[in-house]
Amino acid sequence: TKTMLKRVPFCFFFVLFVFSSFLNLGTDQKAMLIYYERPDSSGPKLSSFYVNYISEPQLLKETLSKALGVKGCIKKQRLLFLVGQTRVHLDTVEGLGHFLELEVVLQPDQDEKEGVKIAHELKNKLEVRDEDLVEGAYLDLLVDKN
Repeated sequence: TKTMLKRVPFCFFFVLFVFSSFLNLGTDQKAMLIYYERPDSSGPKLSSFYVNYISEPQLLKETLSKALGVKGCIKKQRLLFLVGQTRVHLDTVEGLGHFLELEVVLQPDQDEKEGVKIAHELKNKLEVRDEDLVEGAYLDLLVDKN
């Protein structure tokens, strides 16, 4: 098991994009523009994402804000563990609390069914109950809360 701490002070959600700005604290973390394709359902699901590292994040944020409008902003800290081929995210989200996310990274020879099996096995080992699963993104939860 490997552990990495990622400080993620702001995630700006745009109409078509998720922009994650990582605070650089003398580490190799960089700002990224991430586009996600995944359903807003609880439980294991197949998702695709596309990452572009950004050299001028503030300029891109301003440009996207003007072009698309900002849907919302999330402030969080993430602790990341690697368990086999699964990324285990422990997130603390301002205004929402603490969350666990399991992200199974499929190998080229694996299909969605095998990924779901891996996720369920780890979920059970961590004693996460089905009724604890959450649908939607943090921004959706924050909007619903307010």
